[in-house]
Amino acid sequence: MDSFTPVTALIGGGMIGLASALLWIGNGRIAGISGIFGQLLPPAKTVLWRLVFLVAMIVAAFVAARLLPQIGAGGDVPAEMVGSPLWLAVAGLLVGLGTKIGSGCTSGHGVCGLARLSFRSLVAVVIFFGTAIVTVSLTGVVS
Repeated sequence: MDSFTPVTALIGGGMIGLASALLWIGNGRIAGISGIFGQLLPPAKTVLWRLVFLVAMIVAAFVAARLLPQIGAGGDVPAEMVGSPLWLAVAGLLVGLGTKIGSGCTSGHGVCGLARLSFRSLVAVVIFFGTAIVTVSLTGVVS
């Protein structure tokens, strides 16, 4: 976290908001990454725009990391993996289960839902962040 500054957070947040707004204005869709990814699984309805969005998101992050390393776009390279691969797999499955139960993830509820003043998204975000705080406190991953 040495590269964190409010400027990088503002730039990153602005870019996420811009991408979400462009998807909503251009396609009428909410930029919930878990929903976009989940709808790629069979029986998929509309695959092309979802693939384009996800690939563009990955490519943009790669390009930003290469072109703008001075603002921390590349992030810090972790010296070691936090937790065992099994623990990470279980955690990933729990996140997936949580997004399924909550009908969306932090991007959908946190970025788009809160911007639309959705009470359901506010409840989801409070639960997401509350669970994250409790999990970090119990596991002691962040010291």
